[in-house]
Parts: sequence; C-alpha cells; structure tokens
Amino acid sequence: MASIMLADGVFNQTVVLILDSDQDGALGVILNEISQTPLDAVLPEWVSTVSEPRLLFHGGPVSPNGAICLASVVADGEEPPGWRPLFSSVGLLHLDTPIEIVSGAYRDLRIFAGYAGWATGQLQAEIAEGMWYLAPADYSDVFSDHPLELWRTVLRRQKGELAFFSTWVENPELN
Repeated sequence: MASIMLADGVFNQTVVLILDSDQDGALGVILNEISQTPLDAVLPEWVSTVSEPRLLFHGGPVSPNGAICLASVVADGEEPPGWRPLFSSVGLLHLDTPIEIVSGAYRDLRIFAGYAGWATGQLQAEIAEGMWYLAPADYSDVFSDHPLELWRTVLRRQKGELAFFSTWVENPELN
C-alpha cells in the first residue's frame, strides 16, 4: 500500500495487490479506486456476476482500456476453466471465459480497468525509498464491501507503528 510519502496524484492512499513480480518488473491492481466508467458500459454481461459494489474498478494507469478480473472459486481446490490461482482461493479469471461457466463457479468476482506496472527494479527502489508499505494480502482486501476505506483498514490491522498511519491526514497540522 502507498505510504504517506507517496503523493504523486496517481497512487495516493492506494492499496495495490501485486499479481506478478520477477526480473522483468512488477504488475498489480489498485484495489480501492472505482473507475469513472460504468461496468455495464463495457462488460454488461458481467454485471450480474461481480460482487458488491457492482462497479468497474480502476486497476491502474497502464492499459486503461484493458481489464483484469480477480475471482474466488466457490469450492477450495477447484480450478475452473480460465482461472489461475494467486493466493488462498483468489485467482485471475480470463474475461474470455464464457459467462455460463462463470455463473455459480465463483464466490466473489471483481473487474479492474487497467493495471499498475513497474520496470525492472523500479518497485524495489520505491520500497527502499519508503514510498510503499508492505503487508500480506488478505481475501477481504480484494473483495471489500467498503473499498474506498481500504487504505485505512489495511493500515489499522498492521502491527506496531505502521497502524498509526491509519489516522493520517494530508494537513500536517492535524496529524
């Protein structure tokens, strides 16, 4: 999640789930931003399958016309067609999967327009500079009923001094 030092106008107070990280860079989705584009305007057949709030999320500034879907299988250990596990019962679901296969196979589902991406070593350098706080991913982060409150929620559950930042406000005189 973004640290209080990250005030670039793109990632301020965001929680990013890292989907892939290797020698070529890193890729993730912002979990706590709603897209300005309604889901039914771009993927109308998927509206009934996504979790509340039934909205399109803004996954990041890269490829904003592309979409990434995170889904949780109903039955643990099951791997339906088009689904690739990430952690726990959460995985990536290919949006070319027929909607008939999707319906009923997933407990939760969320679609993100765009993604966040970093070049080789870029994310590691930003972490070293204190731009990001690291926290383990939790199922409830991905499918939160209150995504706009997620940054503070994740900070609040951290141990030690990191939890104090959950009350941070932009005006330094109020901190």
